[in-house]
Amino acid sequence: MTRLAALFLALLLAAGAPACAAEMSFRAVPVQNRHCGGQCPQVVAAEGEIVEGTPDAFLSFIRETIGAGNLHGVVLLDSPGGKVVASMELGQTIRRLGMAVVVARPAADSAELVSGRCYSACVYALMGGRKRVVPPQSRVGVHRMFNYSIGFDFSSGLVRERNYDDGGMRATLSRYSHSMGVSSELVSLAERTSSDQLYMLSGAEIARWRLAARKL
Repeated sequence: MTRLAALFLALLLAAGAPACAAEMSFRAVPVQNRHCGGQCPQVVAAEGEIVEGTPDAFLSFIRETIGAGNLHGVVLLDSPGGKVVASMELGQTIRRLGMAVVVARPAADSAELVSGRCYSACVYALMGGRKRVVPPQSRVGVHRMFNYSIGFDFSSGLVRERNYDDGGMRATLSRYSHSMGVSSELVSLAERTSSDQLYMLSGAEIARWRLAARKL
């Protein structure tokens, strides 16, 4: 790349890339029932895109929150996806902590849980749950993994290209899923699915590949 092209690329990047989903954030939310009064148990609501710093942010949140309330070992997961390696690291952290994962989110105006989503790389975070639950109203979708690289040429300007795995990461994901008690057939299915679409898993497929139960 020439010096002029590099300068132009830097200016374009400084101007800002297209907006992405918000990074995953964490909060403790109460799970109320008629018996708990002012001592209702709390669970972790994890919502947003999984990025490189998400596993460390999650662990820091748990360390800060565990002694401050009646926090139970349940994560409510709602995510459009994100980085594959970070998702595996988040799953491994969840497993080390012995936490369960439910694909759901807290309702805005009540203590009820409503439908959640776990798409793309999120499924590898879900696999980390000691127990995993995908309620019938929630959705899990997978597709072939990829990442982007950015280049430049004078005819078209900034070029954003997809890069696909050459087989090494697929093998890593298969080993990871097996270690979490999930069939590696799920990884094979994801890698056969176009990165331009999501394959939505049915309840039968979720059960067949041991990804999750339908209820606690």
